This record gives sequence, C-alpha cells and structure tokens, in this order.
Amino acid sequence: MVSTSPVSPSKETDQKSDEKWTGGDPTRPAKWWYSTFHTVTAMIGAGVLSLPYAMAYLGWGPGTLVLAMTWGLTLNTMWQMVQLHECVPGTRFDRYIDLGRYAFGPKLGPWIVLPQQLIVQVGCNIVYMVTGGKCLKQFVDITCSTCTPVRQSYWILGFSGVHFLLSQLPNFNSVAGVSLAAAVMSLCYSTIAWGGSMAHGRMPDVSYDYKATNPSDFTFRVFNALGQISFAFAGHAVALEIQATMPSTPERPSKVPMWQGVVGAYLVNAICYFPVALICYWAFGQDVDDNVLMNLQRPAWLIATANLMVVVHVIGSYQVFAMP
Repeated sequence: MVSTSPVSPSKETDQKSDEKWTGGDPTRPAKWWYSTFHTVTAMIGAGVLSLPYAMAYLGWGPGTLVLAMTWGLTLNTMWQMVQLHECVPGTRFDRYIDLGRYAFGPKLGPWIVLPQQLIVQVGCNIVYMVTGGKCLKQFVDITCSTCTPVRQSYWILGFSGVHFLLSQLPNFNSVAGVSLAAAVMSLCYSTIAWGGSMAHGRMPDVSYDYKATNPSDFTFRVFNALGQISFAFAGHAVALEIQATMPSTPERPSKVPMWQGVVGAYLVNAICYFPVALICYWAFGQDVDDNVLMNLQRPAWLIATANLMVVVHVIGSYQVFAMP
C-alpha cells in the first residue's frame, strides 16, 4: 500500500529494508496459495503422529474436545494476526519486531517480542533437526538391514548439512518449492498413519481406559498431552512474515489472500489431524505409541516411505521457520 504523504528518512530506510527482505521486489508477487502451503508446512509437523498418544491420556470426550477447541482457538488467533498486519493505514508490519515496536514502543518492543519469537523458531528448528535425523536413520535401518549401523548424531549432522545449502536461498519466495513439497508430504504421511491404522483394525484386546499410573505421574502426563496438542498447531510465529510476501492495494489488501490461504491451510490441517488422532486411537487404544508409525510394523516399505516423507516435510518446516 503506497502512501502519498512525505516519507521521513527513517521510514525510507525501513521501506528499503523491507524491500531488501522480500528480495528487492516491492510488488511482492506471492499468491494466496503460497500462504496455504507455507502455513501448512509451518503448522503441521511430525507432532501429528503423537496426537493418538495424547488421546490415550485424555480419553475420547476430553481429547476430542481439546483437539477441536485448539483448532478453533488457533484459527481465531491466526485471523487476528492477519488483521494486525495492516492495522495502521499505509503501514505494513512485515515482521513481529515491527509490530512489537508499534505496540510497546521502539525501545521496549524488540525486547518483548523478539526473544519470544526466536525461542519458538530456534526451538522448533532444533526439534526438526533431531526428528529429521531420527527418521533418516529409521528409513535406512528399515530399507538396509545389512548396512553398518551409523550413530544417530551423524544422521542429525547430515540433516543439518542439507540446510547449510538451502540457507543460501535469498528470500521467502525462493523456498516456495521446498515448502510445497513439505506440505504435500505432511498430507501423505498423515494419510499413511490413519489409513494404515484403519487397515490394521482394532486390536483384539484394545482398551480405552486411562493408563494406570500414580496420581502425580498421571497429572504430569495429562498436562504433557495438552502440550502435545497445543504444540501441534504451530505457524503463528511466521504469520506476519508469510503475509509480507503478498501484494497489497486499497482495493485488495494483503489480508484478503492471506486469509484465504489460512482457511485452506486449516482445512488441510483438519484432514490430517482429526483422522490421525481419532482413528489411530480407535485402533490401538491406550497401547498406542508416542509415534503411531511404531505401531504399524507392516508393510515395512510403507513405514520406510512414511519416515522419508517426514524427513522431506521437516526440511521444509525448518526453512519456513529459519528464513525470517
């Protein structure tokens, strides 16, 4: 959105910085579907495979309710972030630090906002790095049983080496292909998880009772289950940065295509999360593993493929969180 008022030197500097951040292209060519697969990639992670395990500690009623409430609440907060991007006429808050400066002042804002965003993004990328290394190792172990075992730490280092190369990409739009592949993989391995569980059917002695533990351990694990469900709905930490790649005019502000993309992403999210959580819990009950793929031992090639899909997905997720 172009302002007709005189531009101060500081604002001109910020504008040039923003244009540089978007690859030197002030037209910001991203479409609404960019928002969809960037948001899907940022939101859906390998944590979807632990949702049935969370259900085992919450049960059918509370577990389904918490999952549905979290889906609705996070959709609402995402809508608020989309609206805040251009809440001041003529100004775009392309990054959280920009919004923080406006909300809390130029000095206090960065100290409030930036550490929290970095903790989320760096923390998620550490999780993705470990998850990618683990799944790489599991893929090789399944497909090559005669190969010499390699320490898991080396697989994690190999996974990080991929990002040493991908980090040379200049801007958010340049990772669109990686992000699209990751979004497709998330849908695929989620389908493998719930489709394999449905094909497996209910275990003969399946039980939906709460796991037998002492009261303190049960309380801790219930809160852990709530955390797993909450952690599964990520992506808000890069919402402003995703929207920054989109054009904006008075007739069609960026919040319009961004919201279209977010709605599409949440539909994909529902298609992934609810079947995995409910069908896999239906099949294995309280004996479900914290990674439901571990319950599906056969066919081996399908489990190996799912692990490779997780690797591709976390490669894209890592870049979406790291690029800003």
